[in-house]
This record gives sequence, C-alpha cells and structure tokens, in this order.
Amino acid sequence: MSKIVSLVVAVTLMLFSFTVQAASKSTALKLDPQIALGSYRMIAEDHLGGVLRTARVIALTPEAQSANWQSVKPLLDRLSSDLATDATVWFALPNGSYFSTETGGVSDQNLKDRLYFPKLLAGQDVSGDLVISKSTGHRSIIVATPVMVNGKVVAAVGVSVRVRLLSGLLESDIKLPENTYYYALDPTNKIVLHRNVDRLFKNVSDVGDESLGEAFQAIMNKDHGRFNYTLNGKKISSIFLKSPTLGWYFFIAQEIK
Repeated sequence: MSKIVSLVVAVTLMLFSFTVQAASKSTALKLDPQIALGSYRMIAEDHLGGVLRTARVIALTPEAQSANWQSVKPLLDRLSSDLATDATVWFALPNGSYFSTETGGVSDQNLKDRLYFPKLLAGQDVSGDLVISKSTGHRSIIVATPVMVNGKVVAAVGVSVRVRLLSGLLESDIKLPENTYYYALDPTNKIVLHRNVDRLFKNVSDVGDESLGEAFQAIMNKDHGRFNYTLNGKKISSIFLKSPTLGWYFFIAQEIK
C-alpha cells in the first residue's frame, strides 16, 4: 500500500511540475480586457489550487501521517523545488511547532498565533490567507491542509507562496496595452497582487487617501463590474471580477488621459 501511495504522490508532483513549467513557457498574449481579466483570475486560482491539491495528496501519505519530518521531508523538498513561486513548504505539528524546507529542519518560530492555524486544527483547508513569512520574512499567501489519522489532526502540510513572484508570473503570461495593469485585492482592501512591489500588502487607502478605501469598499458586494476612481490626481478606469474560491477581487486598470 505504501508503494502505491508513494507512486501516486510521485505522479502528482510530476504533473504539477509539468503544469508549472508549461505556464512559465507560455506565449504572451494580447487579449480583450474582459477575457484578459478572466484569464488573470483563472491563472491565479489554478496555481494556488494546484498547490493545495498537491498538499492534499502528500497529506494522505504514510510519510505525512507518521508526523515525522524526516519521513515526509523528501516529498516536501520536491514540491518546493517544482514551484515557480519559490515557495517555502512546511510541516506543522498540532502544538504550532513546524519544520520547513527553507531551514531544512525545525524552526525556532511557532504558528499558534497565526489566524489560520485554528482552522487547520479543526480539519479544514486554508487557501489565500496573507502573512509575512516567519521563515523568510517574505510577503506570502498561505495554502495548507491538515494531515488526518483516524479523524484526528496529527500535522499539517503548508506552503507559503511568495506574492511578488506570483504577481510576476501572472504579468508575464498575459500582456496588456500600454498604461494598463493588473492587481488584486482581498475583501479588506489589502493589495494582494500588483506589479509595483512597494504596494503589496498595503491597503488601498495607504497608496491614495481614506476616501479611496471607502470607494473600493462600496463595490465589494458585487461579483463583477466597472469602477472609475482617482489615484494621486490621476483618473483611473477599471473593470473587476471576484474570485469565488479565493474571495479576492481581480482588476484591470488604465489611466484615463
């Protein structure tokens, strides 16, 4: 049985690696804004969804269910090396202590104070939570799944995806006209993805003014639409689309000359 499970994991990792490599080699396309926006959202969802699916497969293996770092480490090292977003992969125990591929062993940090950790202990997946990584200090998106044995959580497999690299990966796949750009916000108006690295994880009111944050919040009850606003004296026209899986809002914006 162990050999069969290990084979399934190997195939899953190989397919995930192929998908990542195919995406990184894709030809840049110029598309209609509505199509480009849908593609932008889909690529982000697919990348993070692929990470979660692979983590789930690893969580079902005897290596992970042993709750032993040395046993599961080769699988996590393989996943980390296959990710174009240079992610840190970690293996946490119920007390919050964890091991990571970044350090190659146990961390001196603890995950108990992370807002997403109780969700893992309750046996639920995590996808899209934003944190400053304790292992690397990078702004990261958390994707994680619990490891269950006889209905009890014995560990968790997690991935900290670097937002700067995910933003770059998405921008490189689909090209837009001049003065047009992508970005994504979470439901609290925090900037999740943006080509301007300095804006990542800031609230929209931090890059404009307080009224800008209120304006964005007013559209958060819609799944899609058009939105015009002013940023630093410039008039911006945008279209947006909500992700039902991540809860984020994806935008394409263009300065109005």
